[in-house]
Amino acid sequence: NDMCGYGKVALSAMLPVLSHMGFRIHNLPTALVSDTLNYPKFYIHDTTEYVRQTLAIWEELGFEFDAISTGFIVTEEETRIISGFCRRRSERGTKVFVDPIMADNGKLYPGFDTAFVQSMKGLAFCADILLPNLTEAALLTDMPYKEQYDEAYIDDLLTALTKNGAKTVLLTGVGYTSDTTGVVVLENGKKQYYRHERIPQSCHGTGDVFASAFTGAYMGGRDLCTAARIAADYTVSCIRETVKDPTHWYGVKFEAVLPQLVDRLRES
Repeated sequence: NDMCGYGKVALSAMLPVLSHMGFRIHNLPTALVSDTLNYPKFYIHDTTEYVRQTLAIWEELGFEFDAISTGFIVTEEETRIISGFCRRRSERGTKVFVDPIMADNGKLYPGFDTAFVQSMKGLAFCADILLPNLTEAALLTDMPYKEQYDEAYIDDLLTALTKNGAKTVLLTGVGYTSDTTGVVVLENGKKQYYRHERIPQSCHGTGDVFASAFTGAYMGGRDLCTAARIAADYTVSCIRETVKDPTHWYGVKFEAVLPQLVDRLRES
């Protein structure tokens, strides 16, 4: 994932969450970003060559990993390099989690184009577990994005993701009513839906918090649906904590509710 200088997102969120859950974490910054992209100005430093050299050295030194979790990736070439690494490690039993961060609310993020979407497909469909939002799922399957949808549309998205090579899918941000949202889990053709409260305020970094909490819970031995529920509940708690403080708008307050995450893990 990227490392953001101003803003508690990406690696700045994932590292402390997973470390608090008891995992030994190694990080690979896919970009150095001056601040979150909601500001009128930002600078993204491309680390593609750093990623290339680092992964080559890690392989030469024989470093092993139980899991790989990917997030924000900047260039097509970087995506191809990471895809190759993930495929090789997957063949050796490493679990690969891919959050194809590139779009939301029907639009690509600044700096991304259709060529990048094509390169992301190579990484997304080599994942053991794919975690797209609705916009990203539509882009990965070349389906139209719909703001208003029903369960049949979600089923069509999941079917298309599976046909393209997705093994297991966690589709986030799925809400059939105005006051709820949730996560659809598709595993071995079986679909389950975990619904939770929809909080109208949005906070930067919630996707990173969800992905890290889910990955930690799953790698800690919970089944997919339990891990998704733990991660979703934790993310909602983070948002609730954040909106209490109107001055805290540069990221999500995930630290204050880390004890709740640990409690949920113990209870599950």
